[in-house]
Amino acid sequence: MINKAITYKQRLEIYKKLADINKEKAEKLRKSLLTNSIFRLIVFLIIAVIAYFMFVKYVWLATVLVTVIIAFLLLLRRHARLSTEKDRTETTQKIAEDELKAFGNDFSPFNGIPERINPAHDFSFDLDIFGNNSVVQIINRTSLKIGQQKLADTLENPLTEKNAILARQRAIAELTEKEDFCLDFRVTGCLSGDSVSNTEEIKNKFAEKSIFRNPSVWRLLIIAIPGIYVLCIILSIAGIIPGNWLGLLYTITLAISIIPMKKVSVLWTTFDKKATTLLAYSQLFKQIENTQFESELLESLQKKIKGERSASQRIKQLASHIQNLNSAFAFPVLLIVNPLLWNVLYSLKIGNWLKTNGIKTQTWFSVLAEFDALISLSTFAVNRPEYTFPEISDTFCFTGKALGHPLIPREKCVKNDIDISRKPYFMIVTGANMAGKSTYLRTVGVNHLLASIGLPVYTDNMTFMPGQLLTNLRTADSLVNSESYFFAELKRLKMIIERLESGKQGLFIILDEILKGTNSQDKQKGSLQLMKRLLKLGGNGIIATHDLALGELENEFPQEIKNFHFDARIENDILSFDYKLQHGIAKTMNASYLLKSMGITE
Repeated sequence: MINKAITYKQRLEIYKKLADINKEKAEKLRKSLLTNSIFRLIVFLIIAVIAYFMFVKYVWLATVLVTVIIAFLLLLRRHARLSTEKDRTETTQKIAEDELKAFGNDFSPFNGIPERINPAHDFSFDLDIFGNNSVVQIINRTSLKIGQQKLADTLENPLTEKNAILARQRAIAELTEKEDFCLDFRVTGCLSGDSVSNTEEIKNKFAEKSIFRNPSVWRLLIIAIPGIYVLCIILSIAGIIPGNWLGLLYTITLAISIIPMKKVSVLWTTFDKKATTLLAYSQLFKQIENTQFESELLESLQKKIKGERSASQRIKQLASHIQNLNSAFAFPVLLIVNPLLWNVLYSLKIGNWLKTNGIKTQTWFSVLAEFDALISLSTFAVNRPEYTFPEISDTFCFTGKALGHPLIPREKCVKNDIDISRKPYFMIVTGANMAGKSTYLRTVGVNHLLASIGLPVYTDNMTFMPGQLLTNLRTADSLVNSESYFFAELKRLKMIIERLESGKQGLFIILDEILKGTNSQDKQKGSLQLMKRLLKLGGNGIIATHDLALGELENEFPQEIKNFHFDARIENDILSFDYKLQHGIAKTMNASYLLKSMGITE
């Protein structure tokens, strides 16, 4: 699905080349903009000189001024084009440089969405999904806030249906082959000045707004007043009415235009300075509309924004109305246009647009958000050619060869296998402190999550049955809720038992050190009882513990429980780990050695 011919090092070279090319191009564009600005200044000075020396030679003055003004306007237009090109080039350069940082394991340029940290979530808090140095930070390449929220939702609510995961896999794989489209989308999104946080906010912003009590009266005035102006000008030229009547008409119509100004300003405030952002949104929609997709997920999303008049055309039309309404509030332009009820005209146009299209905008922007999130996922996939898409089973299993954790640098990552092919079944993992137990649990959990959202996983191969992931690795007490550490852990375990009792299929449970908040004798007794209850309810998963007594359960349940461990070696007073998962119960513990080596005990 992903081009395996491109290696990790070649991906690195692609970004280096992209950064260098755009850095050089941006420098040239900055020089061109400076040159263009100098030419504009020269042309402006020429206009001033000509106006001064040829003031009485009207024909020559008019001819030369028109020529020079046209040149000035062309230079102005060229400046706008160069400025836009420079902004896109600099943004592309930054994207490439940020990706190079990520290849060096510096993910600081990317938002870890810390506001989504939630200790009560089924797994996200335990697996470091959100926050600094988190899983989302290595995935998040969204350029829109609504896309970022969609990505966070995707990680918090992984798919549990085989067909849905396969459809997402195909969409991600297709986008990895459309890198130009993905890059253009990211650049446009970054330049959009996007500020909309969620689709509910879009629904409210684009809801139909009743501005005028009697819109038909204002529609009549919009037609009548320009007609009256034309008639007065004709009658004034013909000498039928005095010329000062035009001044009176101007005063009256300007006063009329002020009457609805308060209501119009409410609408204007809603979309104030949003025209540029809307034009960027229009461009994003257009990029989606003009790209040919083959996967069913991308095709279905594209259909939602295409039609007789596409989303890009309609959003562009709204941006145009807003730009024109802005003129009604720009001094001194408002003194020229508002006597013709310009403010009312474009308020009505925006109102009609909202009435016709407002209900559709939430769907359109949902498509935009999903594409933004999918492009993040595809960027993650294309940057990791050594990852593989997992096979999805219809019966319970979770097997994989050489699982690694995406947050651990490639050169330091020690990989381990997993083989859970029946239910009920638990791996009990024992081992010394710092030997790798917790890292292994998180490695399994993160790869389960990646697989469940349609991403390739950090393994040589993996097969799993989709289902809910439940973890208890990092329980925290709560001063706010007056909860002790132990009570918080009990609540978590109760939630897991209730999920099993509900009969949900495909649950995968990962626990680290059961009942950490009680004494060792009570802990051992409670842990044994919990394990038996989990087996009785058909549970599956992994449990890490320092309690070697739990390993004895393998003798009682040889088909349902298998012991594994991570070992530590102490040779010549040097502690070392190989971080490799091995069969059996751990025989080496290191707490006393660590206490002594750090001078805490004698």
